[in-house]
Amino acid sequence: MAKATTTGLRAELGVGELAARSGVAVSALHFYESKGLIHSMRTAGNQRRYARDVLRRVAVIKVAQRLGLPLATIRDALDSLPENRTPTAADWRRFSAGWKAELDDRIEHLVRLRDQLDGCIGCGCLSLKACPLRNPRDALACEGSGPRLLDPQD
Repeated sequence: MAKATTTGLRAELGVGELAARSGVAVSALHFYESKGLIHSMRTAGNQRRYARDVLRRVAVIKVAQRLGLPLATIRDALDSLPENRTPTAADWRRFSAGWKAELDDRIEHLVRLRDQLDGCIGCGCLSLKACPLRNPRDALACEGSGPRLLDPQD
């Protein structure tokens, strides 16, 4: 049984409670834990228990995911915190400032793709001489027909 705090709230949450409070599926919480984004303790009966501050970590993860950030980027930010402490407002400002440049680059890339989209006929061959999206200036023609790249920036 988890200890009660002076406010009457339990100091730790079970995985079901954390899922209900955070709005995140139990399976997602297990996945976050397997990726090192959150941490749990185990009871004598081998049940997961999470410190209450994991709620804030999960909130940061969800917002960052909504921004389209990969989990590795989110983990790197959370790993920068001393002793896996709860992110503060100052931490969030630091994280978001660092992520802004990455998001700006993605937005610029998407705008370029959007602006070139009207020339695409959607045939999927990726080797048309006129395809500005996937094969600018038919650079891949010497490699043969068919798709060669998923993203020309890779």
